[in-house]
Amino acid sequence: MGFLDIQRATKSYGAVKILHETDISVEEGEFLVLVGPSGCGKSTLLNMIAGLEEVTSGDIRIKGRSMKGVRPAERNIAMVFQSYALYPNMNVAQNMAFGLEMQGVPKAERDKAVAGVADLLQIKHLLDRKPGQLSGGQRQRVAMGRALVRHPDVFLFDEPLSNLDAKLRVDMRTEIKKLHQKLGTTIVYVTHDQIEALTLSTRIAVMFGGHVQQLGTPKEIYDNPVNIFVAGFMGSPSMNLFPAKIAFENGQAVARIALDDGSLASLPFATDRSLAAHDGRDVILGIRPEAITDQDGADRKSGAIHRLDARVTITEPAGSDTLIDIQDNGAGLPDQPSRLFEPYVTHRAKGTGLGLPIVKKIVEEHDGTLELVPAPVFEGCDHAGAWARIVLPQVAPGRGWEGGDAADTSKKLKESLS
Repeated sequence: MGFLDIQRATKSYGAVKILHETDISVEEGEFLVLVGPSGCGKSTLLNMIAGLEEVTSGDIRIKGRSMKGVRPAERNIAMVFQSYALYPNMNVAQNMAFGLEMQGVPKAERDKAVAGVADLLQIKHLLDRKPGQLSGGQRQRVAMGRALVRHPDVFLFDEPLSNLDAKLRVDMRTEIKKLHQKLGTTIVYVTHDQIEALTLSTRIAVMFGGHVQQLGTPKEIYDNPVNIFVAGFMGSPSMNLFPAKIAFENGQAVARIALDDGSLASLPFATDRSLAAHDGRDVILGIRPEAITDQDGADRKSGAIHRLDARVTITEPAGSDTLIDIQDNGAGLPDQPSRLFEPYVTHRAKGTGLGLPIVKKIVEEHDGTLELVPAPVFEGCDHAGAWARIVLPQVAPGRGWEGGDAADTSKKLKESLS
C-alpha cells in the first residue's frame, strides 16, 4: 500500500462517466504528474483527492485511511491553484498564515512558520505587500508558501504555472523541482504541458478520455509509449507517425511505408527475431524528430540508412535548434508533414537528402498485440537515443481507439491531435 492510494476510483455525472476505473499508488516523497489534453479527467481526479469532488465508486486512501466522508479540511492536504486564490485584502504574511490561524495555531508558531517558509521561497521582503502589488511569479510563490506552512501529507498542484509567461514558467518549474528535492514532499501535479510533466515528475500518468493510458517514469513514457496516443502526445515536437506494414525483402525484415505515388519506402529492422510470424501485419511506425537528420549529418556507424529527398515547407528557428517541417519527396510522404531538429539551419535546397537510420527492435508478443521495444542501434552511442526507433501496434481495445486498419487509425490519430 502506498502513501496515497487511488483504488478503482470512478466519477460519473448521471449516466456520463467522466473518469473510468483508475488505480494509482503514490509512494511517500514521490512527484506524480497527471498530464493530458483538456477533458481527459486529470483535474477531476485531483479534485477527488482533495475532497472537492465525491468519488462515485472505488476509494482514495491517504496513509492507509479511507477518505470516504472526510471533508477537505480534515484530509491534511494543501492545494495550489492556477489562479493563486489569494485574499486581496490581506498582505502576504496574513495570506500565508491564514490556514494555520483557522486551525487555532498560536500566533508565535504561525509567525515562525511563515518566516521559515518565506526565507525558503525568498519572499521575506514581500511579507508586508498585498497581492495586487506582486508579479505573477511572486503571487505563485506566496500560494506555494501558504501550502508549505501547513506541513500537509500531500501537496496538490492544479496547473499552477499556466498563467505565467514562458520564461517565468521555466524559472518556477526549476523552483518547484528544487523545493521537492529539498523537502521530499509528496506531490500530485496536474498539467496539460508534457514538458512540465517530463521535467518535474518522478512518475507520469498520461490520461486521455477518462482513462490512464500509461503510468511510468519520464524515461519509460518517452522511450516506450504503450499506444499511439501516448507516442503522439509526449514529446515536443511530437513523434512522427506513419501507417506501415511489416514485410520481408530478400530475407530482411522491413517496415514498409507506402508513399502517395504508390511507391514504397522500406526501413530495415536490425533484428528479425519473431518477425516472421507477423509478415504483412499493419503497424504504426514512429520516428522521433531528433532521430531524423540531414544526409551530411547522418552517423555512418548506424549501419543501413534509408534516404528520402524531402521538401522543406516551414522552418522555425529556436536558438540552438531549428524545427523543420518536411512535406514530401515529390512522391509524397503519407497524409501529414514530418518534423525534425536540425541545428543552425534555416533553409535547405530542394532535393537535399534526409537520412533515416536503421530501425532496430526487439520483438515480443504481449496481450495479443505486437509490441516492438526500442533498443540502441549500436553499443556506445553517445547521442542520447538519437537512433532509437519505435514501431507501435494499433491501439488495444479499451486503451484509446478501437482497432481498425492502419489508414483508419491514422485518420483518428490526426483528428484527436488536431
